[in-house]
Amino acid sequence: MKEYSIGQLSQQCDVKVPTIRYYEEIGLLEPPARTAGGQRRYPQAARDRLSMIAHARDLGFSIDSIREFIRMSNHPAAPCDDLDLITEKHLMDVQNRIKKLKALETELTAMLKSCDHGRVADCRILQVLSDHDQCQTQH
Repeated sequence: MKEYSIGQLSQQCDVKVPTIRYYEEIGLLEPPARTAGGQRRYPQAARDRLSMIAHARDLGFSIDSIREFIRMSNHPAAPCDDLDLITEKHLMDVQNRIKKLKALETELTAMLKSCDHGRVADCRILQVLSDHDQCQTQH
């Protein structure tokens, strides 16, 4: 059976060692067996779980969502409706953030275009920052 040190696990899953320890502390990863010398030894299942956790975090899922993914992964025959709902909610949150970022982009672009790049005393950017009513979008 293949086992990994925490360093090997860190390297293979591109997760820092302190983060692996944190995931153990909060229960996302089972505490591993230790050698007689106290070194952590992780089985393949821990590597697979850490890989899933890391990918879910890269996609922006919360720790609570990942807990639910792990819980559901222990019930492979169950319907995946709950997982669909979690993912759908996360997608809607991402879409809302993108919408806000696009409005922010529009506003910043307008601020730059309206500035004649003269003196600070006449700077349109400072005028807009000082008076939210001068903004062109709701951001």
